[in-house]
Amino acid sequence: MTAYPVLEIIAELKEKLGKDPVVILQAPPGAGKSTILPLQLMDEPWLKEKKIIMLEPRRLAAKSVAERMSDIVGEKPGDRIGYRIRFETKVGARTRIEVVTEGILTRMIQHDNSLEHAGLLIFDEFHERSLNADLALALSLQLQQVLRDDLRLLIMSATLDGEQLSRVLNGAPIIASKGKQYPVEIRYSDGEGNASVRVAQAIQKALRDESGDILAFLPGAGEIRRTHTLLEELANVSIHPLFGDLPFRQQQEAILPGRDGRRKVVLATAIAETSLTIEGIGVVVDSGLARVPRFDPRSGLTRLETIRVTKDAADQRAGRAGRLGPGKCYRLWSESAHSALVAQRKPEIQEADLASLILELAAWGVKALTDLTWVTVPPAGAAAQATELLRQLDAIDGQGITTRGRRMLELPTHPRIAHLLLEASDVQEKALAADIAALLEERDPLVKETGADLGLRIEALRKWRRRENVYADTVILERIERLAGQWRRILSCPQDNTMPPDALVGKLLAAAYPERIARQQEKHSERYKLANGRVVKLPPHDPLMRETWICAAQLDAGAGEGKIFLAAAMVEKDLLELAREQRIVRWDEARGGVVGSLEKRVGSLLLETKPLPQIPEAERTKVICAAIREQGSRMLGWKEVQETWQARVLSLKAWRPDEEWPDVREERLLQTLEDWLSPYLATVTRQSDLERLEWSNILTGLIPWNLQQRLDTLVPVKLQVPSGSMIRIQYFSDGRSPVIEVRLQEMFGLAETPSVNDGRIKVLIHLLSPGYKPVQVTQDLRSFWETTYHEVRKELRMRYPRHHWPEDPWTAQAVRGAKKRSS
Repeated sequence: MTAYPVLEIIAELKEKLGKDPVVILQAPPGAGKSTILPLQLMDEPWLKEKKIIMLEPRRLAAKSVAERMSDIVGEKPGDRIGYRIRFETKVGARTRIEVVTEGILTRMIQHDNSLEHAGLLIFDEFHERSLNADLALALSLQLQQVLRDDLRLLIMSATLDGEQLSRVLNGAPIIASKGKQYPVEIRYSDGEGNASVRVAQAIQKALRDESGDILAFLPGAGEIRRTHTLLEELANVSIHPLFGDLPFRQQQEAILPGRDGRRKVVLATAIAETSLTIEGIGVVVDSGLARVPRFDPRSGLTRLETIRVTKDAADQRAGRAGRLGPGKCYRLWSESAHSALVAQRKPEIQEADLASLILELAAWGVKALTDLTWVTVPPAGAAAQATELLRQLDAIDGQGITTRGRRMLELPTHPRIAHLLLEASDVQEKALAADIAALLEERDPLVKETGADLGLRIEALRKWRRRENVYADTVILERIERLAGQWRRILSCPQDNTMPPDALVGKLLAAAYPERIARQQEKHSERYKLANGRVVKLPPHDPLMRETWICAAQLDAGAGEGKIFLAAAMVEKDLLELAREQRIVRWDEARGGVVGSLEKRVGSLLLETKPLPQIPEAERTKVICAAIREQGSRMLGWKEVQETWQARVLSLKAWRPDEEWPDVREERLLQTLEDWLSPYLATVTRQSDLERLEWSNILTGLIPWNLQQRLDTLVPVKLQVPSGSMIRIQYFSDGRSPVIEVRLQEMFGLAETPSVNDGRIKVLIHLLSPGYKPVQVTQDLRSFWETTYHEVRKELRMRYPRHHWPEDPWTAQAVRGAKKRSS
């Protein structure tokens, strides 16, 4: 045991954990932090004989680490060292160390808020920044601060930025272990092409040129299978796939040393980056690719995306070649491309579906995300999306988590699947729900060309269980059946191999994906509109196109219209049970009136509508006011007389600020419609009714009684000029000088400029020619007659010779029409 580098810092670590609530340990792969360190801490006095709970980000790592520690102390898992993973537990009365996956710790905290049986929580491989790890740490920190000041937290990582993490965690001390890492020679290989082909070629080269076993990293199970096929002709080489969906026995075969003396090639996903020690590896071949989930808050969908690895992940992968001695790493990208890689992977919490996290927080009693200490705060958009989904699933309401929500948390799965399982009522439905849940959680057993119908997958699974021939991937069907069996045990129901009605499949599927219930846009069309408003498409010529209603379980976000990969038919009877009845009263612009209906909808999809025979006055008035507010005063049918009245009142408000002239600007009137207009809307149902209202009386009522009589005196609508004509005065809402436009000949003999507002505001006169063309603008009529008129007269005599243009405008008679010049 002295060979493990972590032992060099164990004394310092014990000291820090004895006095500090949170400690950060940085140690490279191979240092012994996952297996040796917990054993060294098991009997520390500050533990007070309480358990150590260690979190591992993956099930394979959790089980393997527990088995390795048990082997070191000469015991079997379930004695002093045990583990808990999904659907499998091996712990006993003597267990002192429990290795668990992150979701398990969250469950333990929810069941025992003080976690009294635990003295130390270890977060292993925290640099992977899984969603569950971030949540578990946030809950543990609050638990520690509120209930358990004696609880210790140890955060372990190989590549995490310890300084940044320490700042978030109130200056938690950092301990570094150098580890035992041999040099690894990096060989870059520029080029493009199929990842499986390039990895296979690099493996063949490494088998020729290097010694030792080979670990190759590929993005997913599909690429691993293709690479395996390309290499299966190799002699004296054993090839082992390694990814999360494999049975544990096959995973162990990939990890343990070969027994037949042949060289071993392990084809792995990112599962092999950390925690697991794969015996005998001397060479790493890295495709430079990883497959990660990406959540789109706009669509509510998660899709798998193949991306370039980050620099820290590439370093982790390369380090696997240097655990036993000097190694080699073949990177299938150029050195210049490496320098352009992103430094660190993004925390999953920034890009994941947050439904499970939000439900856990609701159960914990968290009202706002800021109530907890987060290493990375969950994005607000994704949190809002998750909250809305949980409301649709009846998991939360305005008061917090519901009874249904707590039952959903008891099931080790996503809230969608949990809701589906709980919706099943009788034995037949429960057996079907178990099959559907397993099919949704595992890979598709049928080829892509089969079509999108989930019913075909259920048929294949049940035929396979009856030992009938099926055209499907039996390895995947085996995994699906194992999972379905787990759900049947939980639901206490037997296996059912009869064929269920298509409608029942769709009904249960809708319990998981209520916002993905969809209606066909046109008969036999591949385009469907989802309840959330988006439009998606079935594959061309898919048999499901004969169905008007479907529920889509798997689809992509798509740039415009998403594609449906898995769905089931639905019938309208079941939809009516899901529909929410809404009483809709609105303004119909096309009809120009208030209309009311009783609608049954699933999200944005209309199932049924009936007209309302009567609409109460208060409701109708509210709708009319809202419509006027949206469309503006044009909807009221106001004409020039009403607009002039507004300008007159607003002019007085500007000119006489000490008096109580009201604010009758359009925006103000629209804001206060309910106060001044609603009393007159009792019989109004259509826009034509609005236009017939007695607007002069209504508007006059806005002015205080003591000012009403003065309006026409202070701001008359028209002004009589010397010719006897009544000329309309134009007023302005901002209090500018009012304007009249009048022909010059009608003003002869008038010396003083007309005024309004008790003579305080002079009118701006636009003097016009006989042809109504502008001649002069003035607010000083006397000055115009004395100075400018004579120049204007010369021009007008030439342009209008039939008109009389007297030399003396003071004594000349004002005329409306033409008056011939004296000969």
